[in-house]
Amino acid sequence: MPPFRIVIVGGGIAGFTAAIALRGPNRQITVLEQSRLNKEIGALISLQPNASRIVETTWGLKKELKAAQEIVDEGFRVYNTDGVLVNSVPLKTKTEFGADRLCFHRRDLHDQFKKAATSPDREGEPVTVRVASRVVDCSPLDGTVTLEGGEVVTGDLIIAADGIHSVIRKHVLQEEPSPLPTGHSAYRLMIPSETLENEVPEFCSKINPREPFTSMMVAQNCRLIMGPGRQGEVYGITALVPDEQMNEDPGAKQSWVSEGDLNKMLQTFSEFPTWVTNVFKHSADLGLWQLRDLDPLKKWHRGRVITIGDAAHAMLPTQGQGASQAIEDAEALGAFFEGISEAPSVEALSEILENIFQARYARVSLIQAYSREAAKPAAAKKTVTLRPDEFMKFNCMYRGAKAWSNEQIPVSA
Repeated sequence: MPPFRIVIVGGGIAGFTAAIALRGPNRQITVLEQSRLNKEIGALISLQPNASRIVETTWGLKKELKAAQEIVDEGFRVYNTDGVLVNSVPLKTKTEFGADRLCFHRRDLHDQFKKAATSPDREGEPVTVRVASRVVDCSPLDGTVTLEGGEVVTGDLIIAADGIHSVIRKHVLQEEPSPLPTGHSAYRLMIPSETLENEVPEFCSKINPREPFTSMMVAQNCRLIMGPGRQGEVYGITALVPDEQMNEDPGAKQSWVSEGDLNKMLQTFSEFPTWVTNVFKHSADLGLWQLRDLDPLKKWHRGRVITIGDAAHAMLPTQGQGASQAIEDAEALGAFFEGISEAPSVEALSEILENIFQARYARVSLIQAYSREAAKPAAAKKTVTLRPDEFMKFNCMYRGAKAWSNEQIPVSA
């Protein structure tokens, strides 16, 4: 029996978790990644309980999460610009929802997902990873993608996990929606905790970079979101800035690996005290990108192709759900393709992909909307009326795509 050929475009979190979820008997899975997977991304990433449960329980990757030097986030702390703790929200997700909010250095988590996808010790054949394989075209009805050098790769199922600037999405929608500027940009920094302790002790006397908490500070509509990674060895900072307050051109910074200018960042954050801004000078690199998201798409699949992750539902990082929703997508793929070991017909495949869309669309669209509104000033009019505790429960009670789809009203799109 010929193998069920699955081609995944994109070797990020979405691509590799989809590969993990889809491994099985008589399946031949290939990940096409445009980079060489050797770019160190200095950023932290979190898995919310809805995602960490899938990774630990559904996929059995507890050892891999430990190897990625997970930190269990114990809560949120809000400080004023004097360094005074003004609010503290403990996280009891393990008690309430049966899973923790876990924080990682992005590269560590990515490496462990890649290792699991390509390991010979898991069910099914190890995933093949092809780097320097940039996809430039796609034919959803034929089940083919074309690489930059002209090579055509054929799959019985093609998964577009190629991010917010997806090449494949326009072939699914038969139009090309542009990612929308959200009015905010974000600097990202990563600093060894030992450096902070030696060079900016005043900061560490107010905010301990090794403690397992997410810390926040707001001034003049700019906000810092900070937390530890690698068991407290490094401290990550995401600095959100309204575009109109930028001293750089935000429209030119659309790539995750775009560089920022330290002097211009210091100008933007001049309302913050020096015991905070002195920290910025000690990051080995300084990233800056304009935050963009997508309005909900009218469909995610066509022919033999389905979009997932940021390609389908890019969202702001304000709720920390971007990677977690990609993992939910991957779980949905695994659940709805369970037991299928030979290539489905186009008609059968279309039905499966529509079931995945129906199971995921309404939920992820609400999370997109909530994430967008969370970036607005407190006085701005809100269209999503869930309270934070209600939204937390909405996120964390998730038990997988099939269970969720049995409780929801079908989507008309």
